[in-house]
Amino acid sequence: MKILVSALEHSANVHLKSLKKELLHDVEFIGIFDKELGKPIVDLRSLAVMGFVDALAKLPFFFKLNAQMATLAKEADKVLLIDSSGFNLPLAKKIKKRYPDKEIIYYILPQAWAWKKGRIAVLEKTIDKLCSILPFEKDYYTKKAPIEYVGHPLLDQISAYKTKLKPEIQSVVFMPGSRRSEISKLMPIYKELRSVLDVKALLIIPKIFSQEEIAALYGDISEFEVKEDAHKEMYEADFGFICSGTATLEASLIGIPFVLSYIAKPLDYFIVSRLTNITKVGLGNIMFSKYQNRDMHPEFLQEQVNVKNLLQAYKEYDREKFLDDSKELRNYLEHGSAKRMAAILEA
Repeated sequence: MKILVSALEHSANVHLKSLKKELLHDVEFIGIFDKELGKPIVDLRSLAVMGFVDALAKLPFFFKLNAQMATLAKEADKVLLIDSSGFNLPLAKKIKKRYPDKEIIYYILPQAWAWKKGRIAVLEKTIDKLCSILPFEKDYYTKKAPIEYVGHPLLDQISAYKTKLKPEIQSVVFMPGSRRSEISKLMPIYKELRSVLDVKALLIIPKIFSQEEIAALYGDISEFEVKEDAHKEMYEADFGFICSGTATLEASLIGIPFVLSYIAKPLDYFIVSRLTNITKVGLGNIMFSKYQNRDMHPEFLQEQVNVKNLLQAYKEYDREKFLDDSKELRNYLEHGSAKRMAAILEA
């Protein structure tokens, strides 16, 4: 069986690898995915963008790639779209128009509950199987929508969870993100913060960067111990300062108390703040706000991201309460999604 896969993001490919391990039959992926999974039509590194401004500059490239994927769909038995709604939703509409009987499966759905609700009608009309990784998501769709909560993929990938905390904070993990613009904005603040904390400081640097790139992007990091295995370090450390993104949900599930920080490009932040109705950016906070009406962890955005605010949040943190919330969040999500997704693909 051939499956046309559109997985543009690194995180999407991590989840795709877990899914593939659960497949019982011989399945060939074609399309866009990590080269470890087959022979993609494009190098994922060429797809990296940061915000609306960067995306606009790459529009011609993505239009061409989208057309290429729609043509390739003819060879596929099924279509699997993962996240990246800006690319995948137009692709789905194009494929459905060209091949009405082609089954389209969407895994990690567009956050229609946060953006324009009109997308929900488009998804219900275009997608044959809507595979949600957020329990509350189905409540935004009609009763006839082909939507199912399949579990959360991070529960397939995280192998250890904290059950207790040390009395004192001895080690702190710093995670300034994986995109260059995120790192360049947060590292100066993290360095200053590290200088006033009497702790062992661990810095997570993605494997994708060469030594030359690390030197140019991070500068002097002699006061940190450099690490690569984020899950391991979050499990073993006592506290974290983490850039907004998937890592914050990983931390929420693992049980390491942390503070979220994020500095977007001004224009990107302006657009997002006007187009969405969400008041929180951390996925742990978003989920808690849906069923507990409160935050799970502190988060600071834009000009709020400074040493004073981060240090105050660190000193005032109720770590035991966070650990209890972490356990509750895992119970809320119930299980991973790889097995169910494999079954859906092979049905």
